[in-house]
Amino acid sequence: MKHSFIDEYSHLNSFIHRLDPRTKLVASLAFILAVVLTPASDWRIFTIYFFIIAVMLLFSRLPPLYVLKRSLVIFPFVLLIAIFIPFFKEGQVAGSYNVWQWQISITYNGLFILANVVVKSWLSILALILLSSTTRLDDLLKALKHLGMPQVMILILSFMYRYIFVLVDEVMRIQQARDSRNFGGSWLHHIKTIGHMVGTIFIRSYERGERIYAAMLARGFNGQVRTLHELKFKQTDAYFGAAFSLMLVLPYIIRL
Repeated sequence: MKHSFIDEYSHLNSFIHRLDPRTKLVASLAFILAVVLTPASDWRIFTIYFFIIAVMLLFSRLPPLYVLKRSLVIFPFVLLIAIFIPFFKEGQVAGSYNVWQWQISITYNGLFILANVVVKSWLSILALILLSSTTRLDDLLKALKHLGMPQVMILILSFMYRYIFVLVDEVMRIQQARDSRNFGGSWLHHIKTIGHMVGTIFIRSYERGERIYAAMLARGFNGQVRTLHELKFKQTDAYFGAAFSLMLVLPYIIRL
């Protein structure tokens, strides 16, 4: 079974790791909100925000290559959504191209908006990587509970993260069984086989969920997830929260 835990480096010992999960969660959301609300023309503020998150990543002792590889995952999704903006946004034409019988034009305003979306998305995903990589998942879920998230949402996130690897392993076994039987033929045969695979995975997932739920009820599960580790808001968290908030608003104060 192959795993790719988002909290892979949560066992490290650093200043960021020792912060209360609630402090890190609120700080991450505040950082993302500040990035999203920053006007597209204020590139100097984006530079300051990048410096802030880079310093936090340095303090966390996370491997730079790991952070870079994780952050690049967001780009295909962002480009899939925003890649057409330069072609439809009105403004000064940066280039015009003939594609078959259509003439497609790219505007400077569209390219500017595309760059703005990419930068904001990348800064936001860096903050989420810092949060998830320095916080154990059970502590993060407990922080969400303390901050008012409904218990059913916490249970869904917990079980989804716990059993997604089991389902991936199930898919890999089915694919291996399919390939060992010389998977080929026409495209109609391919679609039919893939449909059978999806149905099999759905049935096995449903049956596994029923067995797991019955086993949990037999062990006294009542809808509450309990852990031995309790969250503690320390004086260090207060100092960090105040300093981090000041760093977020300082660029606007200096500009004013």
